[in-house]
Amino acid sequence: MSFESLGLSPDILRAIADAGYTEPTPIQAQAIPVVLSGKDVMAGAQTGTGKTASFTLPMLHKLAVHQNTSTSPARHQVRGLILAPTRELAAQVEASVRTYSKYLSLRSTSVYGGVHIDPQIAELRRGVEILVATPGRLLDHLHQKSVNLSQVEFLVLDEADRMLDMGFMPDIRRIFSYLPPRRQNLLFSATFAEEIKRLASDFMHDPQLIEVARRNATADTVTQVAYPVANDHKRRLLAQIIKNEDLKQVLIFTNTKTGANRLAHQLMHEDINAVAIHSDKTQQARMQALAEFKEGKIRALVATDIAARGLDIDDLPCVVNFELPHSAEDYVHRVGRTGRAGISGKAISLVSPEEKRYLSDIEKLIKRAIPLEALPGYGAERLAEAPGKDRYRERTNERARPVVARSVEPEPSVQYVPEPSVEITEIPEIKRAPIRRPGQKREVAALLLPPRSIPATE
Repeated sequence: MSFESLGLSPDILRAIADAGYTEPTPIQAQAIPVVLSGKDVMAGAQTGTGKTASFTLPMLHKLAVHQNTSTSPARHQVRGLILAPTRELAAQVEASVRTYSKYLSLRSTSVYGGVHIDPQIAELRRGVEILVATPGRLLDHLHQKSVNLSQVEFLVLDEADRMLDMGFMPDIRRIFSYLPPRRQNLLFSATFAEEIKRLASDFMHDPQLIEVARRNATADTVTQVAYPVANDHKRRLLAQIIKNEDLKQVLIFTNTKTGANRLAHQLMHEDINAVAIHSDKTQQARMQALAEFKEGKIRALVATDIAARGLDIDDLPCVVNFELPHSAEDYVHRVGRTGRAGISGKAISLVSPEEKRYLSDIEKLIKRAIPLEALPGYGAERLAEAPGKDRYRERTNERARPVVARSVEPEPSVQYVPEPSVEITEIPEIKRAPIRRPGQKREVAALLLPPRSIPATE
């Protein structure tokens, strides 16, 4: 199948050809015709299979009727709204919109937090047809009346499962109140949960479900392997893997921002150029780090889940889980950063004995076993001592086990001998001298009372 057979306009097909795409991916081939027909769509596919083009291409095709070269903001109303969970994903989606609309007279922009709002306000007031936004920053603009959503014809929720995990659902429902009731709704996600279905039922009209692969699956183009290793040997093993396999680009995931900073610093001491990105970094620092990583100036990019969602890096050869995620679905998204668009990739997980239960949860979710390759000298033998979740819990609760009684020889008894009685003299009460008023004679107060003895207690 070719893109020409999907019914897209010549201007869009020309932009697709310039981008080097020749054939649509399965999700694109199934979703684009349905979107062009005007139906609401719930689409699920593995990360890296081209979901972004699945909604941007048909949306641009239908919004082409509004293209114009007028400088008047009134001629450039927001017609398409795309909500994304993170700044990186919002910027990435908007870049794709620009790529596919290069031959169309449609304006687009992205708004997200972490940067000053004034330039965004100025851009919005000049008028745009397609707006990509994170929910929180979009609400800021709505409250400041710098954007009008009354003419929106397309609403897209990208990575809806991640927005649910990040607690954006109340913000999204508030945004719905600013939208016209008649619009086309598109929901795209790598994974589907029951909460996503309930959300879809609230704002979608008879949506068509499209799934090109089983839920919560990893791409077949990704080779997955796990190395059992003790926690205190992980950094050394990671540096050895990067050097031995001569990885020019590697995306490394940690669970915490502090851990990402520390690991990047440690890799620099191993002569591996590394930088960390997470939500505490400024947007400028994050975008610069990502740009340098794509250009090959940075060898290792250490990221947390919230910062890494939506990263689209061409031909990324390897992803490393320095720490396994506590949510098995996050593993699917991490692994989806490599092996994209049919290109092969590799996903490496460093698994400590304490993380064996997370590995088991991941294997149950993706319905496949991840091969373990033990390397001598890295504490791999400790993983064999923790074969499963039950054993792990047993080991972590060792301190709570009952204490076994042991026979102990009694200490020799000591006879108590009372101390002799001591006579205590009570401290006499002190009477204060009255305050002398002016003209009054000085009087000497009695200070002491006669002492009395108190018999000693027995």
